Amino acid sequence: MEKINESSGAIGCGIIGVVLLSLIWGSWRILNWVWLRPKKLESCLRKQGLNGNSYKLFFGDLKESSAMDKEASSTRISISDDAVPSRVLPFLHTQISNYVAGKKSFTWFGPIPSVNIVDPELVKEVLSKNFNYQKTKSNPFVKLLDNGLTSLDGEQWAKHRKIINPAFHMEKLKHMVPAFYLCCSEMINKWENNIASTEGSCEVDVWPYLQTLTSDVISRAAFGSNYEDGRKIFKLQKELIALIIQTASTVYIPGARFLPTKRNRRMKEIGKEIHATLSVIINKRMKAMKEGETSKDDLLGILLESNLREIEQHGNNRKDGMAIEEVIEECKLFYIAGQESTSVLLVWTMILLSRHQNWQQRAREEVLQVFGNHKPNFDGLNRLKISKVQQTLEIFAR
Repeated sequence: MEKINESSGAIGCGIIGVVLLSLIWGSWRILNWVWLRPKKLESCLRKQGLNGNSYKLFFGDLKESSAMDKEASSTRISISDDAVPSRVLPFLHTQISNYVAGKKSFTWFGPIPSVNIVDPELVKEVLSKNFNYQKTKSNPFVKLLDNGLTSLDGEQWAKHRKIINPAFHMEKLKHMVPAFYLCCSEMINKWENNIASTEGSCEVDVWPYLQTLTSDVISRAAFGSNYEDGRKIFKLQKELIALIIQTASTVYIPGARFLPTKRNRRMKEIGKEIHATLSVIINKRMKAMKEGETSKDDLLGILLESNLREIEQHGNNRKDGMAIEEVIEECKLFYIAGQESTSVLLVWTMILLSRHQNWQQRAREEVLQVFGNHKPNFDGLNRLKISKVQQTLEIFAR
């Protein structure tokens, strides 16, 4: 009996020791995450000549940044106001202005520092040496939105870039001009109907129309005849982006994505629905290709054709191509990379043209001179100089 008691006591002491060690180890990890590691990184950054706010426990610059965003968004901006950066990104604009003209500074997203670089030579170095400068993956929720080319590094990035690149060659983009024209015509017709219903003039909020325009363009260009499914994906991704932005405005606590909160559940539901919709579209297209159907000129068709060609060139080794899951992620990226950025660019272009009406008139005269009353075509777009359409298309091609 005494030996049993001694054994039980030894086991009990062992369990207590393990628990204590676990608590000490966990406490150390937390302390290192919220304080020791950020302070060490701050010291290293300052030694390299970078400047920024001192790290604040747990939140970093998030509280100050959030407060400045709210203050900026509470005031209207005039169409003639040039202070756009201070209105759109007030905290970042302040940091860049305060610290050595912003050439080398850093800000804190919770305990994670973000280095701000505006020196062209440094930007060139980072973009050209992508194997050395790895992408951060601080918020796992972002993977629900995009786990494609923009989040990859090293050999995976190089493989995906090689396969995707043919989809953005100029010759391929030529075939998408009719889809662009159709979407633009639909939007203009809606504006004309609004004007007709008000007997001559009305005020139009162009932002929602331009958002719909760019989503329709991408839906048609990416999925061809399946563009209605593309519209559905866009609406889901728009909701998902809003939810992820909410998570990005606060400090991400490791493991938080596993909590059964209403927001977490909704994000996962959207992610599954987008995945299921894209899987159906891609599987149908791949089945049609296997049955000998001619590949379509939309982005998905070009991507699948390029992927199949890459696999065949390496002896049908599927490891040298993209798996279905990877194709799905790249299709999701089509929307994220093009929709919001393009609609914002269009709004900003309209603002600039309204501020500089002499250039607006010159651009209108050039378009009428080149096309008259005919539909726009690729060759005609190349002849436009003032409108700079060719340069815009070249940006998309890259």
